[in-house]
Formats: sequence, C-alpha cells, structure tokens
Amino acid sequence: MRGDLVNEAELLAAAKGGNEDAYASLVAAHRPALHAHCYRMLGSAPDAEDALQEALLRAWKGLPRFEGRSSLRSWLYTIATNACLKAIERRPRRVLPVDYGPAGDPHGELDEPLVESVWLEPYPDDRLVAVEHAPDARYEQRESVEVAFVAALQHLPARQRAVLILRDVLGFSGAEVADALDMSAAAVYSALQRAHKTVDEKLPALSQQATLASIGDAQLRSLVHRYVDAWERADVDALVELLTEDAIIAMPPYRTWYAGRDAVAAFLRKTPLVGERWRVLPSHANGQLAFAHYLWSDETRTYAWHGMEVIGLRDDRIAEIIAFLDPEGHRVFGLPATVDGPNSR
Repeated sequence: MRGDLVNEAELLAAAKGGNEDAYASLVAAHRPALHAHCYRMLGSAPDAEDALQEALLRAWKGLPRFEGRSSLRSWLYTIATNACLKAIERRPRRVLPVDYGPAGDPHGELDEPLVESVWLEPYPDDRLVAVEHAPDARYEQRESVEVAFVAALQHLPARQRAVLILRDVLGFSGAEVADALDMSAAAVYSALQRAHKTVDEKLPALSQQATLASIGDAQLRSLVHRYVDAWERADVDALVELLTEDAIIAMPPYRTWYAGRDAVAAFLRKTPLVGERWRVLPSHANGQLAFAHYLWSDETRTYAWHGMEVIGLRDDRIAEIIAFLDPEGHRVFGLPATVDGPNSR
C-alpha cells in the first residue's frame, strides 16, 4: 500500500477498490473498541473475537456498497452488533454461578463443573483502549466491562442489550441505534427503559472504578501485598481479614459458590489452602483488580496456571472473588502457562 494513503477517505477509496492492506489500515483504529463491544454483548473474549472476525469479513465484502450516509464507525458497529445478535441466537446466555443456583454448603463437595459455554468469562485489560467519553454515554468504557455490569447485561434480551450498549456505552443517538437495529425510535426508547430497570437493579451502588479511586494507590498496594502474602503462605485467617462480612467466592466452571465470610473461610480451609502451594501474581481484568493463580506441580517442578481471580471491592475490603478456572485462560491474558517461584527448583 502506498505511503500517501494516510487519511480515512483515501484508505476507504483504496479499500473499496479491493486493496486489502488499505482495508486493514482502515479498520485497525476501530478494532480494539469493536472487540470490547462484542465482549459486552457476548460475555466471552473468545466469542467476541469470533464475532468480530465475522463482522470484519462481512464489512470487507459489503464495502463496495458502503455509500457514506453514516460514519464508518457507525457502519462497523452496526455490522458487529448484528454478528453478535446472530451468535446469541445459537447459544444460551452466559452467567456467573451466583445467577445459576443458590449458595453451597462449604462443608459439602463441589458440584461437577459444567463445561458447556454457559459461563461469563473475564476480559484482559490490555485489550481496552482509551476512548473519549461520548457526551451522551451513561457509562464509561472501563466501567462497562466490569464483571457486575457485563453479568447484568446478560440478563437482558439480546436486542435490549444491544440498545443499551449502543446508546449508553457508545453514545450513539437514538436515531442511529434505531437505524442500526432496524427498529423504530419509539421501540428503541421502550427497550432502553426496560433495560435500565433490569441493569440498575443488579448493579452495586458504586462501580469498581469509583471504588478503586476512593481507596487510593497506597491502600490498594497494601491490600494487594496482603492478599498475595496470605495465599502464598496459605494463611486463611489473614485472607479472611480482607473480606467483607457478606463476601462471596465463585469458581466457574463449577456451579458451586459460597456466601458469607465464615462460609468462604470454611471452604478455603477445606480445599484450596490445604496441602497446596501457590504462586499469585497481581494482575488486572475487566477494569478490576485481579490475580493470576499458579499451582505447584510436582510433576513439572514448577507452578502451573490455575486461573484468574477477578476481585470485587467494597470500600477497602474484598466483597467478591470470582476465580475463573479456565485451563487455557493464560492465553487470553498473554500469560505464561508456568512460572518459577520460591522452592520451585
């Protein structure tokens, strides 16, 4: 591709003429935000990648018919949204264990894991890009990928979900949303009001972005250090000190989850912190504090990937631990399958 094809108009003209490099450059700036959009719709980073690939292929094939009546951004989001709607038709909504059934008995056994694609999955922070907050948007970009928000979205019918994301996250006008989804303006307004009611009932009083800002860096560093130290020393009491009274822990793909500090403590003493050695690395996921967990393997004499824990904070304590136990999850986050650590040699 020629070096002078630098602005969108030139790239668009070249792409419509069949220049694949021009098309790749044309959509590159939009791709990260489109991926996050598909994640909000689908609740899974791999599903989002599949939907985005399908959408970009459709856009490439349909580019000669793009007449510029809407912006390229609006056109791409329309295609991506409809690719997600088709994907949703083919599978059940993704949920968290807390939405699947009641809390379990920490003295009992874990239910068998469900390996079907029913679980919400975490999202790597490095996929998020700084996007200027749209004046009409109700939610900020990082807030709109928090676990609680994406989980709440999954309770919406697919088109309500699309309306809310396009209007309140991306800041499209009601007319643009109506055009994208082939709905009337009245239908968009009605869907948005119903979506607000459902989502507002399920969201906590403060987002994780607001909570993290209120805690401050020094206090957050202290909490992170104490959490890592407690896990690696298998110190249940020290870990429990960091929890709220009503803290929960869930471990998809296991259906079982536990509610209340005493129940979480009983589970930790019974299962993960008995006779196991852990390496815990601070991380971020879904715009939230997170920890990559590695479990010691006598076979490989190293610490092997176990899962990503995404933490929900309330004030300066941990109110929610969602341990996503995907054996391939390290690939999504660009992390190694094994790590060295103390006494690993």
